[in-house]
This record gives sequence, structure tokens and C-alpha cells, in this order.
Amino acid sequence: MKSYLGAAIGNCVHVGGIVNFLRLVENEGNNTNFLGAAVDIDILIESTLRLDPDVICVGFRLTPESVIPLLNLLEIRINENELKKKQWIFGGTKPVAMIAREYVYFQKIFDGTEDLDDVISYLRGENIKQVTEKHPQNIIERINRKYPYPVIRHHFGLPSLEETIEGIRKISEEKVLDIISVGPDQNAQENFFNPDRMKHELDGAGGVPLRTINDFEKLYESSKTGNYPLLRCYSGTAEVFRFAELLKNTINNAWCAVPLCWYNVLDGRGPRSVVDSINQGQQLIKWHAERNIPVEVNEAHHWSLRDAHDTIGVAMAFLAAYNAKQAGVKDYIAQYMFNVPPAMHHKMDLAKMQAKIELIESLEDDNFRTYRQVRAGLASLSSDLDVAKGQLAASTYLAMTLKPHIVHVVAFSEADHAANAKDVIESCKIVRGVIRSTLHGMVDMTQDSIVIERKNELIREAQVLLNAIKTIYPDSQDPWSDPKVLADAILRGIIDAPHLRGNINAKGTLETRIIDGKCLAYSKKHGRVISEGERLSDLLNMDMRDEIFV
Repeated sequence: MKSYLGAAIGNCVHVGGIVNFLRLVENEGNNTNFLGAAVDIDILIESTLRLDPDVICVGFRLTPESVIPLLNLLEIRINENELKKKQWIFGGTKPVAMIAREYVYFQKIFDGTEDLDDVISYLRGENIKQVTEKHPQNIIERINRKYPYPVIRHHFGLPSLEETIEGIRKISEEKVLDIISVGPDQNAQENFFNPDRMKHELDGAGGVPLRTINDFEKLYESSKTGNYPLLRCYSGTAEVFRFAELLKNTINNAWCAVPLCWYNVLDGRGPRSVVDSINQGQQLIKWHAERNIPVEVNEAHHWSLRDAHDTIGVAMAFLAAYNAKQAGVKDYIAQYMFNVPPAMHHKMDLAKMQAKIELIESLEDDNFRTYRQVRAGLASLSSDLDVAKGQLAASTYLAMTLKPHIVHVVAFSEADHAANAKDVIESCKIVRGVIRSTLHGMVDMTQDSIVIERKNELIREAQVLLNAIKTIYPDSQDPWSDPKVLADAILRGIIDAPHLRGNINAKGTLETRIIDGKCLAYSKKHGRVISEGERLSDLLNMDMRDEIFV
């Protein structure tokens, strides 16, 4: 623990920067004293001698010319009183900071361009030079070093391999994020090990055309600059274990992201049956767990993106985490995608996420830790790029209510074009600006009575669905992780989404409506919104009243 003394010197009355800095100092367990605004140099020296702090924080935010005589006098007084061994740091505007850098007694200078994670790293004894040279190459270590500042992730993959390699280098050098999620094209995901099956007219569709092991290695090499971001890549949709081994050996895949019920005949991303893909997904999760690689089961938002009602979104978030735990995962990254469907109201969206958190984190124990990853919805951003920037900021502000460990940034350009390096950098800067503001304190919207009421309602409704699955499949040893049960539940419509209509592998009869900002199950038969118990009763011709299963 250190002691810090702060003051705005001369005739400078701008103390916000020092006050915020000292607040961070206190959050790290240190002691602080603040002398206030317009502090005379001799008073600063007298206080330093009397209080004997380890670090003296000097602030000045007026014109650059005005600071020169003050810093000259301060240098004289430091020498006269033998205070050179003290740690002196300075904070001011960029022009003033440039002048302060000419004074060798300052060991650290802040000019306002630093992010909170840089400042926190400094306070934890890691100067900025050390941090840039020694970035953790493990996602959990990176999270732990930065929290409560979240690590930042962004998807990136252009139709050109060369442009993607160069883009990763540029993004890395800008130091605006911590994880680059490589987006391969569908040919790579499905047929990397069977190039003769590729449809070359689709090369670059949906991502970067990775065709050789060396292509992956080039991506990794291009990230070894700036703040050395981690790389990760979406899982393959065929020969998933070979693809996982490839990612581990070439890009040191930061964590595995795999769906439970998708990347198959349900969404057309592969030829696998639903039951086979669930079984393979579980085995892939186990494969990563055995190698202590964190896992994200990106499941729930796939249902919400297809207009499934909120209850299914919450229940599938729980089942995804449950299956990860059953497979032996120790570090689970839970994704909370906001704005799906896009018409969700913020309060209702937050309530849905709070319900997911409560259910998922109820699974935590000494061998199963969860980390919150938030992001804006894929379809929520406007094609008007200026409007989209505002939407990105608003979604990030709401998401920060969850105190996330990871912020998955969605580029503001998403609805107009695939993000290039410039778009990624700008989007990350927008998000970092929002994060910087919220970490100084924000209204706790989770305590809103409407949010709490809806959260509790969703937990009850999700429990109806989850417990109904156990009741309907009594012969299964563990229905929640049984691939045959889950596949059959989809086929029978117990788990369903409106967008699956016409798919022979699903029921596809679910009707939903957005009412008061909530996505609810709707019955044409009854002409109204229905509860989960009513929905299942109508679907299965069984007594599925809510009170039986809560």
C-alpha cells in the first residue's frame, strides 16, 4: 500500500482529473490526501515534507506557457529539500504534458489519452512500457489484470487474406482491443481439410479465405505488435476436432466458441444432423476443457435472433452453461447479446440478461467459474453510420450495467459493410470512451422495480421449460445434456423459434410478439400472449400448468 498526495498547482482550479485519479488510487487500496485547487508550490513542498507521501501528483490544465515558471520553481524546491527520491507524477492537457516531459523529476506523465486500464496497470506497479512488452497471452490472466476494466474483443475477417493480415497488424499497433476474433469464410469453416469440396465462387463469403496452415500462422505473426492482442477463431462446422487442433497450434486460440444446437441442418451451416452436432459440440467442449482452454457456448442468442420468446433465450443460456459444466469446463465465458430481437426495450433487455446471469451463475463452484461477455445485437445497428455510432454507444452503456469482464464490440459499420481495420479501431474507441465514463460510477439500473419484476418472471418461466424437459423425458439419465432429448425437444417444438418454420428438423410453429418491449409467446388460438405452461400444454396436449413445474 502506498500513500499519494495530489494538488492542482499555481492558479489552476481544474481538479477533476486529479480527483478521478485519486479515486482510482483508493480503489486499489492506497491512501490519498488532496490539497485542492490553485495550490502554491511552497505549500505543496511543505505538505510533502509533513505528510511524507510515496507519490506526489501534480496537476495543471491551463496554458502551456503558464506552467513553465511553476515547474522551474518546483524543481528548485525539490532539490533544496532533497525530495528527488520521491515519486513525482504529472497530469495535464497534451500541450502542457509535452512541456512537463522536459523535467526529469517526473517519473510518469498523463496527458488524458490514457485509458483506465493503462492507469490501473500503472497503479498496480506495471509502468506502461512494461505492460506493452509483457501482455498476458492467456485470456483469464488478461481479464484478471485489467478488471474492473473489461477486455475488449472485435470480430475481423476480410475477403482478402492479405488485407486481413495487414488489418490485424494495424489494429494491434493501435492498442484499442485485447482479442481479435478471426472470422473465416464458410469454405474454410466447412471444408478446410477437404478443399476439393469448396465452392470457389463463394471464396471470401462471410470472412477471410484461409486455405493453409501457413495462412493461420501469418495472422498470428501479424498480431505480435502493439499490445499483442490474443487471437481466437470460430469453430469449424465439419471435422471439428482437427479444426480445433489447428487453431490451438497456429493462433493459440484464446478460447473456444461453439454452439450447442447449431452449425448444422438447422441453420444451413453444415450437413450434420441436430443430434450429431449436439453430440460433437459436447465432445468438442470436453476436448477444450481437458486442455484447460476456456469455452464459450454461443447458444442463446441464436434463438433470440430467430425471434424465439425471451423464456427460450433464458433457458438456452442456462442449458449452454450447464452442458459446459457437465463437460468439465473450468472457465466459462457467457455471452450476453443485447438488442435481440432489435425491438426489445432497454429495461426488458436488461431484465432478460439479469435472469440469464442469475441462472448461469447459480452453477458456479470451485471448479466452474463464469465470465460475463456483453455485446450489441447483430441486427440492431442502423445502416446510417452516424446513427449506428450512437446506437453502439447506447448499447455499450446499457451493457456496462452487468459489470462485464469482456466487451465484444460490434462495428458501427455492420449493417452497411464488413468492418475494415479503420472501422474496427473507431468502433473500439467509441466503446472505450463509454467504458471510461461508466467506470467512474453509473446508475444501477438493475435495481429498477420493473427490471426486477421482469427478471423474476423470466426465471420462473424458464424454470417451467427446464423442468418440463426433465418431466417429459423421464427415461433419460440427464435430459438437459442428452443430445437425443435436446434434438427431440427441438423437433417437437418444446424448444422452437418462428424462423424455423418450414425446416423439417424443427417444429417451427412458435408464434411470438413484441409487447411492451418484451418478446412473448403468442397463441393465435387464444388470441393473446400465453405463459410457458400454456404454450407447452397446447403444444403437447398435456397439463403443463406453470405451477406444476416451478
